[in-house]
Amino acid sequence: MANVGNMLSISTALLDAIRDEAHAAGASECCGLLLGDPASDAVIAVLPAANVAPEPEHRFEIDPSVLLRAHRAARAGGPAIIGHYHSHPGGEAVPSTIDAAMAEGRGEIWLIVGADGTIRAWRAGASGQLHGRFDPLEMTASPHPALAPGSPERH
Repeated sequence: MANVGNMLSISTALLDAIRDEAHAAGASECCGLLLGDPASDAVIAVLPAANVAPEPEHRFEIDPSVLLRAHRAARAGGPAIIGHYHSHPGGEAVPSTIDAAMAEGRGEIWLIVGADGTIRAWRAGASGQLHGRFDPLEMTASPHPALAPGSPERH
């Protein structure tokens, strides 16, 4: 995973899609993958996944079949997995201690949707400011159509 800076680029359409998914999930945490360019931290697609955690109201676990499909697509020339997103239906868009325990800390991006619809970006590292694991990322949202939602196979 590249760790090039503290700025994430994503389209407003993708952010809206993530926010809508979080709203539709209700009291359960939604989750999915962020696909794009690890060299520039640009998200070009999101891949929603079922939350297969035993307690989806308090934690998330991305469906392994979705994860495997995304890795295969990346190996075939598709966009890389640069991180993931999930919601905190009863909390803020800030990583929890549970998130810190789950994070690999190799520079992956975490987008978190708070109960109020706020979305914040974080980078998981070996020694972040928050919980010793996460550093905040600035986010640039663009209406640019090349960053619009769609099937990752189209990008």
